[in-house]
Amino acid sequence: MESFFSRSTSILSRLSFLALWIVFLISSSSFTSTEAYDALDPEGNITMKWDVMSWTPDGYVAVVTMFNFQKYRHIQSPGWTLGWKWAKKEVIWSMVGAQTTEQGDCSKYKGNIPHCCKKDPTVVDLLPGTPYNQQIANCCKGGVMNSWVQDPATAASSFQISVGAAGTTNKTVRVPRNFTLMGPGPGYTCGPAKIVRPTKFVTTDTRRTTQAMMTWNITCTYSQFLAQRTPTCCVSLSSFYNETIVGCPTCACGCQNNKTESGACLDPDTPHLASVVSPPTKKGTVLPPLVQCTRHMCPIRVHWHVKQNYKEYWRVKITITNFNYRLNYTQWNLVAQHPNLDNITQIFSFNYKSLTPYAGLNDTAMLWGVKFYNDFLSEAGPLGNVQSEILFRKDQSTFTFEKGWAFPRRIYFNGDNCVMPPPDSYPFLPNGGFRLQFSFFAAVLLPVLIFFFFSA
Repeated sequence: MESFFSRSTSILSRLSFLALWIVFLISSSSFTSTEAYDALDPEGNITMKWDVMSWTPDGYVAVVTMFNFQKYRHIQSPGWTLGWKWAKKEVIWSMVGAQTTEQGDCSKYKGNIPHCCKKDPTVVDLLPGTPYNQQIANCCKGGVMNSWVQDPATAASSFQISVGAAGTTNKTVRVPRNFTLMGPGPGYTCGPAKIVRPTKFVTTDTRRTTQAMMTWNITCTYSQFLAQRTPTCCVSLSSFYNETIVGCPTCACGCQNNKTESGACLDPDTPHLASVVSPPTKKGTVLPPLVQCTRHMCPIRVHWHVKQNYKEYWRVKITITNFNYRLNYTQWNLVAQHPNLDNITQIFSFNYKSLTPYAGLNDTAMLWGVKFYNDFLSEAGPLGNVQSEILFRKDQSTFTFEKGWAFPRRIYFNGDNCVMPPPDSYPFLPNGGFRLQFSFFAAVLLPVLIFFFFSA
């Protein structure tokens, strides 16, 4: 009988361990799948469409187009880099609008040499100013793609590719595998190519429709966690009603040593600063951030200042400062989340568009610079900042300066979530609730302490 109970106990313990292990695996997989989830842009991604336009004697000609469907995350200079692995022994005979970075071993070909013979080619966009006979629509922008909200007309990039040693029918063609996208650094994860319905094209006179021979799509999603180990921006706060300036949290973007090594920080008074900031490197190489030595050590700081209070309005000043010596931010953007963003009356020197990540919730706004005026955020230095002011109309049912209500809930810069100060450090009203509660507590506690002190 005892052996029966002992066996039962052993079986139950094993089943319990197995159940816990299954729960752990499920939870682990769920964490992995949500790494790229963005609550303010839940459907944002970069979708690649590979359209086979015609067949050739040994393969096909295709047009590859990348669409940046991310609301506020763009790809800036030095641009995107696309890679994949061929399923068979395909080669690239020629390309228009892009090129591979290496040709590979084409020694077995005589006479007509392919553009690339590598099993895993790496493709980059051509630069502006490319001759017209080497261009197609949406190409030759140095790999730069704007975000969908900021400028949908420049949120796509295309190139044409002629593939050989491949199938010549829908049944013999094999889709490439292991797609990778750098934009320009890491962060994007691409899914497998999926064959979809052939794309249809309408002529300019809208009187005829043609279609691709075959089409497959690839979807790539972004994860800030995969892009860099530390955050890239932080937020500081101040207000007219309190002298306290709440700075970015200490080491918000990592603590670094004051050295000239890669990833270190520099003092602005360092001699020969220019030679340290821009060492000789291969063109197109992405250098790690070299930031000015600060308490927060972030490349970007966003300062939110509650500036003025009127009878029916209130005003906020936003300043973005670049502490990165190695990067000018082109086509930058800022996303802010605050309950009063549905009542913006006027914004000065920034562009603005309301974002509604969820139906009926209008508390998120995207801000970006005015073209040829402040859309270029210069590297660290006297010119390394941009600023603007926002005038809000008060909603009397919700408006208050108490408990940090006037400060943003969340700030993104160029699509990356910025580190906010802890809520209990926000500037409070001089006669606010916190002071009153503390005074009441002291008033109750003080007589008790006096009683015990004199009675001892």
